[in-house]
Amino acid sequence: MNSQDQNQIIADDVKTLHSMGYAQELVRRMKSFSNFAIAFSIICILSGGINSLGQAIGGAGGAAIGIGWPIGCAISFLFALGMAQIASAYPTAGGLYHWSSILGGRGWGWGTAWLNLLGLVTVLGAINVGTYYFFIGAFNVLLKIDVTPVTIVGDFAIAPAQVIFLVILTAIQAAINHFGIRLTTMLTDFSGYLIFAVTGALTLALLIYAPTHDVSRLWTFTNYSGEAGGNVWPATTIAGVFLLGLLLPIYTITGYDGCAHVAEETVNAQRSVPRSIISSVLYSSLFGWILLSVFVIAIPDMAAAAKQGYNVFFYVLDTIIPQPLRVALYIGVFVSQFLCGLATVTSASRMIFAFARDGGFPNFLRVIHPTFRTPVAAIWVAALISILFTLYAPVYSTIVTITVIFLFLSYAMPIAAGLFAYGKTWTKMGPWNLGATFQIVSVGVIIASVFIFIVGIQPPNDKALWVTVAFFALLVVVWFALERNRFKGPPTGESIAQRQAEIAATERGIGD
Repeated sequence: MNSQDQNQIIADDVKTLHSMGYAQELVRRMKSFSNFAIAFSIICILSGGINSLGQAIGGAGGAAIGIGWPIGCAISFLFALGMAQIASAYPTAGGLYHWSSILGGRGWGWGTAWLNLLGLVTVLGAINVGTYYFFIGAFNVLLKIDVTPVTIVGDFAIAPAQVIFLVILTAIQAAINHFGIRLTTMLTDFSGYLIFAVTGALTLALLIYAPTHDVSRLWTFTNYSGEAGGNVWPATTIAGVFLLGLLLPIYTITGYDGCAHVAEETVNAQRSVPRSIISSVLYSSLFGWILLSVFVIAIPDMAAAAKQGYNVFFYVLDTIIPQPLRVALYIGVFVSQFLCGLATVTSASRMIFAFARDGGFPNFLRVIHPTFRTPVAAIWVAALISILFTLYAPVYSTIVTITVIFLFLSYAMPIAAGLFAYGKTWTKMGPWNLGATFQIVSVGVIIASVFIFIVGIQPPNDKALWVTVAFFALLVVVWFALERNRFKGPPTGESIAQRQAEIAATERGIGD
């Protein structure tokens, strides 16, 4: 594509953005691969796929990967299909919130915004807490960091080392985002290639050094709940523990809404964004399944490995892979996990920026830095909230569960709204169009959302039920008491035309 063609495509992108009532405040530089890399980096099979591996191995054993992983990924793919359809029609930052508002009304959009925000900051917390656990498991034999928790009150305890690690890690991720999308894009592009490379190297190493290659494990169900699985799950039935193990792929294959959140920074967004949503889910699902399947068949002793719980990854690698290669692989995984968090900060900050732009948050959160063209206040607020969340939810499995519930409900809300608006108030589709199949996908998404919620609140994550119920109760009270009369939502109808002079003035003030 020559520069003239690209400039025309960007001009069309900006025109589409103007037609939805928004100025081009962010810098539109991201190519299709960069948009894909954002989501692929957030999904990061080397983060959730490794850090939550105990949920599968310490549950239903090998079949939780061989059979459970494809099932969980298929559920995520269903959501991706629905999101891709809507993203093609409405390529805006904040994605889900804007879609819900247009298709389901102000209140529906307002609720989606809060669910998505809490989902994004909790997933950032979950990613970085997982990175801390990985760092300690991989390198603390050499570093000898004191990870002893200190009791604060009752049974609530915090490890000072964890707090310091999370503050430093998250601050670096936020600082990189602060200094512009160009730097962030370079690193997330690198992350995309790095995940492919490290996944391939780790898969080969496991195959080469494995003392056994028992493929039958991939369809063998074994109940490792309770002590047999390192108490990852309470003792339960094989069916129950298999369903709980589905949280591993469902949690891992998430974050593809990041493609939509950076839509206003993406060239040819109406085509690039939906393609990236679909391809990031497909590639992550396939490569994750290959890696984790090889991991399962390479385990020397399944019963001994299952008993390790969340430490199963280190137990296996420390047992079969030579130290120099093992350390190199650990470094590659750690860098991938850091970049996973970096991309998540990007996604969360754009959602905060978009919601503030429409009056959902204080106005200072929509301010764009004049030089770096990034929503700096939104970046640092997202980072701060994620750190605070990890202090109040120190149990990793609880963080993961709340993340899954909030994120997937926020994914489902615009898709459900689209089901009822399709062909009625929503008649203009984007170039990526499922046609009537979208309605079938939408029904599947609604059913899947109920399933994820029911599975997600099972012990030991039953506290997630009370967190979710309390959060929804608070949303209802705040909406009807305060926000229903104040919050106007995104521009629609005549207000879009009335904004055009303001849009032109804003873009003149920003410049190129």
